[in-house]
Amino acid sequence: MRFVGFVLSAAILAVAAAPAQVPVPGIPKVTQGTSDQTMEMDQPIIKTTVTNIVAPVLVTDKEGNIVDGLQPNQFHLWDNGKEQNIQVDVTYEPISLVIAIQCSARVESILPQIKHLGSLVQTIVGTQGEAAVIKFDGRIMTMQDFTRDPDKIKLAINRINAGSSGNRMIDAVDRGVYMLKKREKNNRKVILIISETRDAGSETRLKEALMDVNLTNTLVYTVDITQMMVRLTESRPDSRPTPRDPTVMNSPLGVPNTPTTMEQQYGMNNRAQFVPLLKEIYTDAKGIFVRDPATQFARSSGGHEFYFIRQKGLEDAVQRIGTEIHSHYMISYKPSNGSEGGYHTIEVGIDRSNLVCKTRPGYWIGGGVN
Repeated sequence: MRFVGFVLSAAILAVAAAPAQVPVPGIPKVTQGTSDQTMEMDQPIIKTTVTNIVAPVLVTDKEGNIVDGLQPNQFHLWDNGKEQNIQVDVTYEPISLVIAIQCSARVESILPQIKHLGSLVQTIVGTQGEAAVIKFDGRIMTMQDFTRDPDKIKLAINRINAGSSGNRMIDAVDRGVYMLKKREKNNRKVILIISETRDAGSETRLKEALMDVNLTNTLVYTVDITQMMVRLTESRPDSRPTPRDPTVMNSPLGVPNTPTTMEQQYGMNNRAQFVPLLKEIYTDAKGIFVRDPATQFARSSGGHEFYFIRQKGLEDAVQRIGTEIHSHYMISYKPSNGSEGGYHTIEVGIDRSNLVCKTRPGYWIGGGVN
């Protein structure tokens, strides 16, 4: 018994002599060995991914007039047909805007009209927002980083001159998203593209750019330079108009006239037809031919597509964009069915049957989320 008491006393003294170590939950404890260090965790680290989907909703009456003053409890949202627990925000958040302007040689004669845009930017961002300007042809150049000074925005747009023959619109959107990622987290992120609807020379795939737009909850508005305007102003030989209906003509590059290609080329503005096209783009369907990525950016993000032929049309489009952005109801939610990978459709409804809700058609989840 004396021997046992001696051993216990020695053990107690050894413990007392050692420095006290208080384990901290979640912090690794290092055990020294002869040659390696073994990491031991007092508690396991659980990693979760929280997906917060934001759907900007514009509410209008049957005539298209914007409706304000609705209450959050009047809205309902369905994700893949399943109603979600939503939060409706009607407070104003500052706007971070990237203006992307095509400056290729094809639109040289139109640039003087576009340069008047500088005096209209505050219509979109207000007094608390910020804007940046990039131009693109075969290259992409930042003309002005984010600033709240409207004079700097005007100067940057005025300095844009015609360049090469390229039109890297998809790359320009991707650059805009990259710039917006660095802005304040709570700022509303918007890209305004003034360009032809087609892309020529981008390295970024449309699928990748669309996913970046969706993941950052960025709104994309496009003011399209119509092909009619380009053809009337660019230097090229005159050609006689064809008497044939365009819908019976062969598409470029031998693409057959399918419902998908007809939607892309001739603007059948039907959501039921647009969602399958978006799924094909996201899944890289073989043979998919996207002639007007500007339309895909605007519709998939919840933005809007405008056209202009004269300067007045551009001014009216910018005024309308500013009105829409400041009239959005911002609905956010964490999808209860986030484990369903693939494309998720979004439907928004309101208790008043005489009103119409417009929002982004959906989003893409590459894998399950928690």
